Amino acid sequence: MRVPAPTLLCSALLATGALTLVPACAARPEAAPAAVQTGRTPVLTPVVVARYPHATDAFTEGLQYLGGGTYIESTGEVEGSSISGVRRVDLKTGRPQREVPTPLSGAFGEGVTVLNGAAYHLTWKDGVAFALDAVTLRETGRYRYQGEGWGITNDGRSLIMGSGSPEIVWRDPRTFAVQKRLTVTDQGQPVRNLNELEYVQGSLYANIWLTDRIARIDPATGKVTAWIDVSALTREVSSRTAGMTFDDVANGIAFVPERGTLLLTGKRWPTLFEVRLPGLKAEAATTGAGRTRTN
Repeated sequence: MRVPAPTLLCSALLATGALTLVPACAARPEAAPAAVQTGRTPVLTPVVVARYPHATDAFTEGLQYLGGGTYIESTGEVEGSSISGVRRVDLKTGRPQREVPTPLSGAFGEGVTVLNGAAYHLTWKDGVAFALDAVTLRETGRYRYQGEGWGITNDGRSLIMGSGSPEIVWRDPRTFAVQKRLTVTDQGQPVRNLNELEYVQGSLYANIWLTDRIARIDPATGKVTAWIDVSALTREVSSRTAGMTFDDVANGIAFVPERGTLLLTGKRWPTLFEVRLPGLKAEAATTGAGRTRTN
């Protein structure tokens, strides 16, 4: 998703009712060292444990760690140096091992997730999702859906998709049919602009577009159980990068199971951060093909 004008970022705060989310252009207080109880929803601060290079031509829309030091990333844009597509990337170097454009010419690419050896890649306004072989990135199928496509992840059985609204939709990976709908709320108020998604150890994580916050969501109730404040990462990138624009915002979440960490980045950011968060635990490493069906 791309903001059409910088005034959308800087002219107003994005409010959820109970919690005001601060846009990336606004001044922010220094982050707390761990978890802060605000009186309502807890705010967590990630601790950076490693930094990796990230391609500045990547207008990041989707991110997932595949194991073996490789991640898959999808990018947006339809002109300029950042073109919509999907790439397999070496974590340590940030160099693509293989990349392809979004299969539909002129489409704005959105999120990507890998399940059972297939990479599912969304488009923003075209209503088309692509299935790609997760290794070769060759197209193996197409699906239609109504509305916009933003973020996508999976829980090992179903695809989990967002449209920028407060609603999250579970879909059958074989047919793309809707299985379940859920509204995300914080303190009873709907949370809009849910962007990149990642399912981790029973919780759903979502970047909130135009902000430095990630929502941790209970997939059973839709309630936000914590906010992750990534403003320190945005400040670090902004202070070291010339020419950043208003829409080069935080976007991209990937879980590294063997270390119990998250990979976090942003649109055209030069850095991909590996961070620790309270509550995340290490688990068995993935095989390189993404999550596999658990039933």
